[in-house]
Amino acid sequence: MRGSRRQSREATLQILYQLDANPELQPDAAIALFLGELNRGNDDSEPPMPSGGTPTPVRKADLDADWIRGRVVGVTAQRTVLDEKLSSVSRNWRVDRMSRLDRNILRLALYELTLPDDLPRQVVFNEAIELAKRFGTAEAPAFINGVLESASK
Repeated sequence: MRGSRRQSREATLQILYQLDANPELQPDAAIALFLGELNRGNDDSEPPMPSGGTPTPVRKADLDADWIRGRVVGVTAQRTVLDEKLSSVSRNWRVDRMSRLDRNILRLALYELTLPDDLPRQVVFNEAIELAKRFGTAEAPAFINGVLESASK
């Protein structure tokens, strides 16, 4: 079972994706919408589905809403700066030409690299690559890794 930090990071990515697709949506509204829809019709006290090839559903109780909000609001507030950094390190790809998923994984990772919570660079890279593996195309992990390596130089 994945830890709540990883599940919270996955939820953060999904909210950032939603905000990217709906620019008129405000961060707090996107967070509330995501968390509200997450367990629609489910009671948080229900046990997760058995693992027999079926993924365990993420429940609102498994997520750290404050952690998610901090990342979503931070990335949203720093989006212009993060996109400028992405533009400077991805010479062959304009930010607006990147897949919505890839650019939001990269925004989140670049933002996390600026945080003072002593999250090691390699952990940020690994988490970004895991998000790309889970949600992206077969090429996404290598792309994410390459851009983050360029950004760290």
